[in-house]
Amino acid sequence: MPAPAQRNPLPGLLTVWGVAVLAGAALLGAAPAHAGRACDERKPVTAQVIERGMALAAQTSQALDAENERSGATVVLVGRAGQDLGKYGLRYSHFGWAYKTAEGPWRVAHKLNECGTAVGHVYRQGLGEFFLDDLWRYEAVLAVPSPAVQAQLLPVLSDNGRATMLHAQPYSMVSYAWGTKYQQSNQWALETLAFAMEPATVRTREQAQAWLRFKGYEPTALKLGPLTRLGGRVGSANIAFDDHPSDKRYAGRIETVTVDSVLSWMQRTQLAAAPVGVQAKR
Repeated sequence: MPAPAQRNPLPGLLTVWGVAVLAGAALLGAAPAHAGRACDERKPVTAQVIERGMALAAQTSQALDAENERSGATVVLVGRAGQDLGKYGLRYSHFGWAYKTAEGPWRVAHKLNECGTAVGHVYRQGLGEFFLDDLWRYEAVLAVPSPAVQAQLLPVLSDNGRATMLHAQPYSMVSYAWGTKYQQSNQWALETLAFAMEPATVRTREQAQAWLRFKGYEPTALKLGPLTRLGGRVGSANIAFDDHPSDKRYAGRIETVTVDSVLSWMQRTQLAAAPVGVQAKR
């Protein structure tokens, strides 16, 4: 894979209520992008959305700094609620890896879908940008990996080449957890964790998924009827079901990577501590 491009870099530093929030740039150049909800026919970003997003970014930054002072944490899973997934029993829609830079501020490495298309790109952003969206619920979730996991992840996230080692552009919001035709945002983050943990043996997405199976990861099985599946495929470029095994697809069993399943698995296997919620103060 060629070296990631730096395209249209964003302003270097935003200060929100005394909290430094770095804005970032795409590791792979891309148009406006989002994850966790549809982004066609988007409403203009309002002042209230910006204020609430920045408030959540500030609270999250403070929580991350406190954890860094308490335990020395330099890498933390950070998730957000971009859309209402309550009918599927899910609370969060999208996650990335927040890591503390040598300069001090935290950055988030995560994958986003390019609006109106079936492709995605990996971004390195500041907390302000990560939460600068019309979120369904202004709440973050944090899970601190074990020191051993952090030690493996930090150099990967800090390096463009390794951070995008297992990235695949074809995107479906409900991509099959054990397939490689598409790759959604949470899937990239989880497969990158596998690569970081076993860099000598995990060099492909298939190998990453084999490691995740070995470690007992279980994807979320969404129950989707035929009309829901058909409507999603016809109405959205970023939703496809043809990578799922036919028997599971026809049974309405769509197995995909979710934030909730990753949080549960990492806690169960002691790869990370119990998740903690962060809410913006009003």
